[in-house]
Amino acid sequence: MREFLLTVFSLSTLQGAVRAGTPLLLGTLGEVYAERSGVLNLGVEGMMIMGSVTAFGVAYTTGNIWLAILLAALAGGLLALIHAFTSITLRVNQVVSGLAITMLGLGVSGILGKRYIGQPPGVRLGAINIPVLSDLPIIGPLFFRYDPMVYISILLVVVLWFVLYRTRWGLSLRSVGESPATADALGVNVVRVRYLAVFFGGMMAGVGGAYLSVVYAPAWIEGMTAGAGWIVIALTIFAMWDPVRALLGAYLFGGVRVLQYRLQDLGVSPPLLNMLPFIFTILVLWMSAGEAMRKHIGAPAALMQPYVREERG
Repeated sequence: MREFLLTVFSLSTLQGAVRAGTPLLLGTLGEVYAERSGVLNLGVEGMMIMGSVTAFGVAYTTGNIWLAILLAALAGGLLALIHAFTSITLRVNQVVSGLAITMLGLGVSGILGKRYIGQPPGVRLGAINIPVLSDLPIIGPLFFRYDPMVYISILLVVVLWFVLYRTRWGLSLRSVGESPATADALGVNVVRVRYLAVFFGGMMAGVGGAYLSVVYAPAWIEGMTAGAGWIVIALTIFAMWDPVRALLGAYLFGGVRVLQYRLQDLGVSPPLLNMLPFIFTILVLWMSAGEAMRKHIGAPAALMQPYVREERG
């Protein structure tokens, strides 16, 4: 038991939890905004993996890692626009549309990424040591020795929380997700708000995928997101559609992913460890499936409900 606790709460495990949780956090922040607008995006997996292959390809070709991340965001955003068009404009079932986007992303990324399998990325966004602070015992390594994207993701949590709860646009977003007819009656452009939220969600998913291939594990392998997009969906529910809770949930889940590898040395069954993230995902989705539970945990009232302006009133 002592060895188990030392492994779980070791400095290296906590550092690993932050790094492993960062791509999940980025994707979850985007999904929070998309679902707050009333649109469920089950295409996150496809958007993340398109971000991964785009970022790796651009970094491999140009050597510019920031351009790679930017174009990965654009790739995720473009897929999100397809989902927005089908689910908002055409009012196709959001689950069907999202699943189709995931299959599209997985298929296209597999084709585009074949030439990069086994290739070194050429560049990598490494950790930065903040002078003085990074040298502090325990605190330094735990808080001040990460790559820039970790700090950017934490800053995004603060900014997105402020926008969601303290700005007029955030109020419009939340009102569209709760009662689009009421928001429309008050002059809010429901379609525009939903399009922007879904596009932003796709961009964040693309950046999360980019983090995987050019920062966390700089390489490209087919299917490298390994279900991260589905975990993002569960984390959005687990966070109760709140950016700050998303931070805590992502790092907690990042710790679970890291422990998959570290607990094997203590004799814990590897297949069981590999199942842990997805057991968690299934439990969260199952718990939130009922209408009563969704209301209890604060799900947007109009989530998955298409809006037709003529029905107002």
